[in-house]
Amino acid sequence: MKKQLAILGSTGSIGTQTLDVVAEHPDLFEVYVLVANNQVDALIEQARRFMPDTVIIANKAHYPKLQAGLADLPIKVYTGDDAIAQIVTASPIDIVVTAMVGYAGLLPTIRAIEARKTIALANKETLVVAGDLIKRLALEYHAPIIPVDSEHSAIFQCLVGEYSNPIEKIILTASGGPFRNFTAEQMKSVTKNDALKHPKWHMGNKITIDSATMMNKGFEMIEAKWLFDVSPEQIEIAVHPQSIVHSMVQFEDGTVKAQLGLQDMRMPIRYALSFPDRMKCQTRKMTIDDYAQLTFERPDMERFPLLKYAFDAIHTGGTMPCILNAANEIAVDAFLHDRISYPQIAETIAETMNRIKVTASPAYEDYVNTNEEARRYAEQYIASLPTVC
Repeated sequence: MKKQLAILGSTGSIGTQTLDVVAEHPDLFEVYVLVANNQVDALIEQARRFMPDTVIIANKAHYPKLQAGLADLPIKVYTGDDAIAQIVTASPIDIVVTAMVGYAGLLPTIRAIEARKTIALANKETLVVAGDLIKRLALEYHAPIIPVDSEHSAIFQCLVGEYSNPIEKIILTASGGPFRNFTAEQMKSVTKNDALKHPKWHMGNKITIDSATMMNKGFEMIEAKWLFDVSPEQIEIAVHPQSIVHSMVQFEDGTVKAQLGLQDMRMPIRYALSFPDRMKCQTRKMTIDDYAQLTFERPDMERFPLLKYAFDAIHTGGTMPCILNAANEIAVDAFLHDRISYPQIAETIAETMNRIKVTASPAYEDYVNTNEEARRYAEQYIASLPTVC
């Protein structure tokens, strides 16, 4: 029987590549729900091709266009955050692919877990913001969470067959982004276009900026803590510019297992959808030329302070990672709209982390309130900064 998929964030990078995998294996998968935020034309095109039961556009302003574009088809059309949170509980759905960007992915993930769905997790902010809550709910409702991020998929694959062997250390690899070899002085004047030129991966704008600042790796460290039940002290970041080794796990006997692969997100997507099996693919496989030279180096937290802020946030605990994420989302959006400079991303995040009160043992409502408060403060702080020329 075909697995029924709900793809949240279907028009983004992970969403479109998930649909590539569905198209490769129509005998294994069927799309039940497609969800997008703003890209209504792309959503209409996807719906007409994959014929899901339901499509949802988060931005209500695009609802009339979506309705009109699918009026001749027997597809249900809805809009808004409430509709997204409700649809993931639909009984035919087997796997919910959470590929929405940012905090918006939290509530649908919670609702899907409560409905005991398998979660193919590509929205790292869900665990960054509320990792403790998500972990408790997943255990309570027996909802499997299978990581889609290439690094966490690599760790997950390294742990298959090792369930009785304690993890000594996780080595989380990072490409280093476009500014790996920049001096601190050079980084003061980098532009949006500079930051969007990732040397290895083709991703959405927000995650590409997070990669440039290395906040992405900080988020992945927090995510790894919750996914694999380790302390931050057990997670080491290794800059690996070739992006062939996607991460490693060290065990108590000194053995290190690594997962290698090309820079193709369809590989971890396939694994998440087919686990515990593996599927054939027609894409290029690695040759010795791809891994003939592999290098690793330690990250410089002076030049990449956001990585340090992530470690600080998870050590503080409570709602501090939620504050970190909220401030980062506001700051990155401002940078992408030319409202602040690159160094002011870190400045905005540091100021917000220093100002917003932390709740030590938060419930869901505390995360919601903290997120809103941190966003308001970050916006106010940015408004107080000198205009970027």
